[in-house]
Amino acid sequence: MSLLSQLERRFRRFAIPNLTTVLVAGQACLWIASKLPQGIAIDRAMLIPSRVLEGEVWRLFTFLFTPPNDRPLFVIFYFLLFHMFGTTLERHWGAFRFNMFILVGWIANIAAAFIASALLGNFDADLGFATQFATVVAPNEYLYSSLFLAFARLYPDFIINLFFILPIRIKWLALLMWVGYGYGVVRGPWMVRLLIIATVINYLVFFGPEHLRELRHGQRRRSFQAKAKKATVAPTHQCRICGLNSNDSPKTAFRYCSKCEGQACYCPEHIRDHEHVTAEAAAK
Repeated sequence: MSLLSQLERRFRRFAIPNLTTVLVAGQACLWIASKLPQGIAIDRAMLIPSRVLEGEVWRLFTFLFTPPNDRPLFVIFYFLLFHMFGTTLERHWGAFRFNMFILVGWIANIAAAFIASALLGNFDADLGFATQFATVVAPNEYLYSSLFLAFARLYPDFIINLFFILPIRIKWLALLMWVGYGYGVVRGPWMVRLLIIATVINYLVFFGPEHLRELRHGQRRRSFQAKAKKATVAPTHQCRICGLNSNDSPKTAFRYCSKCEGQACYCPEHIRDHEHVTAEAAAK
C-alpha cells in the first residue's frame, strides 16, 4: 500500500469537501471587494515573504485566495476553468487526495518563495544565512497551474475552445505550458524558477510513479518489437559452419569462398578453415 493510501485511511475524515468551490468563492469575494470604492487592496493578501517575517502571517493563507488582476471577462473565464478543473480532479481522486494535492503545492510554493526571497536578499557569508529578505511577491498562478497539468494528464483528449472559437485538445496546451516552464527555469528570475520547480514537484508526487511505469513499459515494448523484427527478417549473410548471421552480428565482415560451389558464406573465423563445398555436395 502506498504512503498516500495509508494517509488517506488514517486522515480521510479531516479532508475539506468541495475545496475547489471554497477557493473559487474566496477569490471571487476578494476580487469583488477590491473593485469597491473603499475596497480591499489585493496586495494585502499576496505572499510576500519579507512581510510574513515582519508579522503578517496571514499572507501564508490569504495568497491562496488572490484572484487575477485582469479584466472582468478574463477573470470570469478563469473562475470557470478553475472550478471545472478542480471539481473534476476532486471527483476523480476523492476529497482527501485532492486536498493533499493542494497541500503539497501550497507547502512547496511557500518554501520556494522564501528561498527565492533569501537568495535575492542580503546574504551574510560569515553567518551563513540571509540577514534581510528581498521584498518580492510570489503569485499563486504556479500553484493553480498544477491543477491544469493534472487535468491534462488525466483527460488529455478534453477539448477547449480557445478564444471561444478554436477547438484544441488540452494535451497540446499542457505541452506548451511544459515548454514555457522549461524556458522559465533556464531564463527566468529566481522567483519564477523556484515556483516552477515547486509546481513540478507537486505534479511528480502524484504522477511521477505513473510516468516511470510507462517509461519502463515502453522500453520493454521497444525491446520486444526489435527482437521480433530481427526474428522475422531473414539474415543477408550466414556462416555455413557456425551459423553466425548478419542479424545477430551486423558488424561482422562475412566472406564468400570462391573455391566452394554455389554461394557458400563464412565468418572471418571459418573463411580460411573450412572444407570446400563440391558440386556434388551443393546438389544434395
